Amino acid sequence: MRCANFIVKKPMVIGHECAGVIEEVGSEVKSLKVGDRVALEPGISCRQCNLCKEGRYNLCPKMKFFGSPPTNGSLANKVVHPAYLCFKLPDNVSLEEGAMCEPLSVGVHACRRANVSPDTNVLIMGAGPIGLITLLAARAFGAPRIVIVDVDDCRLSIAKTLGADKTVKVSTSTEDIGKEMVQIQDAMGSGIDVSFDCVGLNKTMSTALIATRSGGKVCLIGLAQSEMTAPLTPAAAREVDVIGIFRYRNTWPLCIEMLKTGKIDVKPLITHRFGFSQKEVEEAFATSAKGGNAIKIMFNL
Repeated sequence: MRCANFIVKKPMVIGHECAGVIEEVGSEVKSLKVGDRVALEPGISCRQCNLCKEGRYNLCPKMKFFGSPPTNGSLANKVVHPAYLCFKLPDNVSLEEGAMCEPLSVGVHACRRANVSPDTNVLIMGAGPIGLITLLAARAFGAPRIVIVDVDDCRLSIAKTLGADKTVKVSTSTEDIGKEMVQIQDAMGSGIDVSFDCVGLNKTMSTALIATRSGGKVCLIGLAQSEMTAPLTPAAAREVDVIGIFRYRNTWPLCIEMLKTGKIDVKPLITHRFGFSQKEVEEAFATSAKGGNAIKIMFNL
């Protein structure tokens, strides 16, 4: 009942990927009106600390984030949220796509942090929801060649459909890193400039550090383990930079623009849809827990 340092101590509402229709606005709100369709950025920072003032508000120590204990989340019929964190959706962007701005923001923030460009060959460790959305973001940022790695054939098949140039199936054993490295490098066909670890395990981080070319970057997105054992010294000797990301900042306008123009299509990631009855909610979470072809599951409230 915890995620990193966020511990569930009492019953709470979860959820942080959301969009909706405005039903009421405060007296000082001028930018939005009743009936507007909006996507919500789910983190409310203090706007006073040094990190907020520097623009790195995603690192605010007083952040109140939907669904992170003790802050209730957005899996509810109504929420109250600051107007500056509600982004109006264009007519050709659906509410479902608006809700997908949240996971897409993770991929966009990672690509910004790693300076992905048309000169950047990208390796992605993990073909889960965030790995797949990082694939879409990296392509939109211009990455010419993207290889994605996972243990699951189904997820790799989805990655291929979404545009991965090559996929590599690996095991969960660290003893296989050596031979898998050869497969990964053959699949890329040239140096790996940036590796995104969208899992965060000893093996995935070790593979990323070894696979990335000298002078390249490894960006840690997945946080599966709080502590890892990985070959940092050899990577440092090759000046491989290790970058961390936490959530995102200032990404919603770009995400919405990419959805509006069709530069990114998130609709294939929405694999299941449910209503909001008790029965449907339980069925939805059971579907998600099974994995397989379930990627993003939408609740229509």
